[in-house]
Amino acid sequence: MTATIAIVGRPNVGKSTLFNRLIGRQHAIVDDQPGVTRDRREGDAQLAGLQFRIIDTAGLEEASTGSLEDRMRRQTERAINAADFTLMMIDARAGVTPADKFFADQIRRAGAHVVLLANKCEGRAGAAGLAEAWELGLGEPVPISAAHGEGLVDLHDAIIEGASMVGIDMLAEPDDDDVDIISGDDEPPLDEEGNPVEVWQDEQSQQPMRIAVVGRPNMGKSTLINRLLGEDRLLTGPEAGITRDSIELPFTWKGRPYKLVDTAGMRRRARISNKVEQLMVEDALRAIQYAHLCVLLIDATEELHRQDLAIARLIAEEGRAVVIGANKWDVVRNRQAAAQGIDDRLETSLAQLRGVPVVHTSGLHGRGLDKMLAAADEMYGLWNTRVSTGRLNRWLEGMLEAHPPPLVEGRRLRIRYMTQIKTRPPTFALFVSRPADLPESYLRYLTTGLRNDFGLWGIPVRMVMRKGENPYASKARKR
Repeated sequence: MTATIAIVGRPNVGKSTLFNRLIGRQHAIVDDQPGVTRDRREGDAQLAGLQFRIIDTAGLEEASTGSLEDRMRRQTERAINAADFTLMMIDARAGVTPADKFFADQIRRAGAHVVLLANKCEGRAGAAGLAEAWELGLGEPVPISAAHGEGLVDLHDAIIEGASMVGIDMLAEPDDDDVDIISGDDEPPLDEEGNPVEVWQDEQSQQPMRIAVVGRPNMGKSTLINRLLGEDRLLTGPEAGITRDSIELPFTWKGRPYKLVDTAGMRRRARISNKVEQLMVEDALRAIQYAHLCVLLIDATEELHRQDLAIARLIAEEGRAVVIGANKWDVVRNRQAAAQGIDDRLETSLAQLRGVPVVHTSGLHGRGLDKMLAAADEMYGLWNTRVSTGRLNRWLEGMLEAHPPPLVEGRRLRIRYMTQIKTRPPTFALFVSRPADLPESYLRYLTTGLRNDFGLWGIPVRMVMRKGENPYASKARKR
């Protein structure tokens, strides 16, 4: 049986650092500034042969009812309730604080099984705090350094002991039913530069569609995802910029599995004023790179913003499929004018995604969400489109006849052959006599023809040129 473990403690004691170390990669945003983590984040962890589910949580703080900090605390309480047992972490260098004592008492009263971790015990700096930790009444503190990877053997033993308190044998072989086939951490393979590598797949159903919900701050992304999930899984509120980490969540619609990724609001680079916000935007960019499809949320009560278009272009450049959600539609007064304004701006300013579906939604009231998911399925199908080589070259012959390539230095450029080299997005190779001389305008002519004749509207379509003869011509001659 696999254990689920929550890491809790006051802000800036190193919870996210330990979370990243246990899952084996930089997944949660880490900074010296306290209170960086707000939503709870989950991942599959490993430690010296142990496999378990780990939950990173917001720092526990005393706060007035209804405040952002109070909502963060309630999210942490939900994580404690969902976990089999809890790792409570303190900063040994700072010693035991009144906040540590207060929340240790709260956790103990809640009846949660707790293992106490004294973090930042590298060197001698944490010795005094380690001794003070006994005052919390949570048993023997486990000295570790999450940043330096020290004390992990003791942590390993403490996790086994903590699991045994709740009747879980961490050393037993897992049953098939305990294996999480759809893991939240299965990401595409990376190339040498750390960029996702596209993989051809015979069946779209081999993995859940990964949908990243993106947009400017305060567009209602977390509210919309909560409505889809049917629970207050993500922290929401009137404050702009609540979400910081990208949070991935499993979701099922009409019997089909999906992965929804909530992301931080993306502002223009010129308006990013601190390191944490920069890390937030970088995390959102990674979410776009790893997504199959992005739902770009815009505010339907406002005119389409330049930053909305900039995010849409970024999605297209990354080659992701996209659906635009015109959110807050329930409070739009003149809906016909608003819809026409969005369509007109997209037509003139987003030519590379012409035909992208715009769905009118209200995350707050749950309106239009089925239509949004149906549009996502449709665009995902187009994103996976394959066109046979024979059909492509019959089409190419007609395009060349209707509008031949231009003359260069008195000689006409020759396009000898065309084939699709990959999907996701559909990418086509043209074998051209002189690729460098083929005008961009002619490529646009062919790309527009592909969109028109094969129904590839609203998704990125890529065209690459290669020099040489038909690669299959020599094989045909040998036969």
